[in-house]
Formats: sequence, structure tokens, C-alpha cells
Amino acid sequence: MHSNTIDSVTARPLALRTASTDDLRPILALLAETAGWLNGRGVRQWPAGGFPAERIVPLIEAGDMYLLDGEEGVVATLALDGNADPEFWDAQDAPGSALYVHKLSVARGRSGLGLGQALLDWAGLRVLAAGRRWLRLDCSKDNTRLQDYYRGQRFTHLRTVDLPHRASGALFQRAGGQRGGAFGTALPFVDLRELPAGRHEPAAIGGGVGLVDRP
Repeated sequence: MHSNTIDSVTARPLALRTASTDDLRPILALLAETAGWLNGRGVRQWPAGGFPAERIVPLIEAGDMYLLDGEEGVVATLALDGNADPEFWDAQDAPGSALYVHKLSVARGRSGLGLGQALLDWAGLRVLAAGRRWLRLDCSKDNTRLQDYYRGQRFTHLRTVDLPHRASGALFQRAGGQRGGAFGTALPFVDLRELPAGRHEPAAIGGGVGLVDRP
């Protein structure tokens, strides 16, 4: 990534929040944009026209879908939950020891600015806050550029599960926390998720939170 990645991102006002059903339309539009971009490059992990609403609504209703708001609207999405896909993760993986990333997507107009990296760092901090050990994801078996991106984000490739009915299957994990192992480094967005006590959690803990943005 460019050496000025963080400066480029922080120059734009961004806020992370939990998605609501009112956000369904822009979320579907962003996921469709990313799906079209991926399929245009021969990557079949996501449906070419994007996901149907019935695939996204349960994530929103469960409070597991998050988005980044920019001046132009929704600029990135991420689902994070403890639901291990049973076709990929089995008992030997201790599925309950991890949180799982799904639907990570960055608007093409914001690609290359490090938003995918920042969201993964935020997710890594949520792993620690949940008392778990690993941040995990699965991605396309055939998209070597995307797999290299995750390796560059300090993920380790565990194995590839080759199922004929699944385009995904390359399994990755990294320890909870941020990419470089630092704890408390500020992230380039404000975390607006409401905590039960009625206050707002800071974007970084301790200091002062398909596609990704560049597969």
C-alpha cells in the first residue's frame, strides 16, 4: 500500500456504526458493486448481481453488520460474528475461539486507502474484547491476489477446503488485536456504536477498531 495510506484515510471524515434496516438499500448496492467488480475479474466468490436481501437482513437484525459512513454515504461494510461455517470449520478448529469476518467490502472510490486494513484491525480488537483468540475468514479458492492481501494483513493460510458447490474455501486466521501487534493505535474512523451504558466506545482500545480494498 502507499506510504501515505493512513494520512489519506484520516483526511476524510469516517464513522463506524452498527447497521440498521434503514441501511439495507445502500449496503446491498455496495455489495453488488463489489460483486460486479470481482466477477468482472473472473472471481466467482460472490453472486454477480450481489446478495439478495434475505442474506443480509439476518446479519442486520442480529446486530452483526457494521458500516463506515463517509460524506458520500456508506463507503465500507463488514459483518463480524461468532458463527463458524460448518462446511469449513470443524471441531479441531475450536470454532468458539474465534470471531469470523464476512461481507468485507469497500467502495471502489475509496479503494487503496487502507479501509480494509483498518476494519480488520477493528475486528481484531473486537476479538480481544469478546475474550476470544482468533480472527478468521474464508475467501475464494482461486483468487490468489486476495489471498496474498490477507497474508499481507498478517493472516496465516490454514488450509483450503475444496467443495464443488462453494467458490470460497481458503481459510485464514490471525491472532486477535491489530495487524502489527500494537495495542491502542488509533484507527482512521470514529466508532459510534452505542454501548449498553449509553456512552460511545473509542475507535481504539487503550490508546488515546469477496472484496477488500486492494486484492
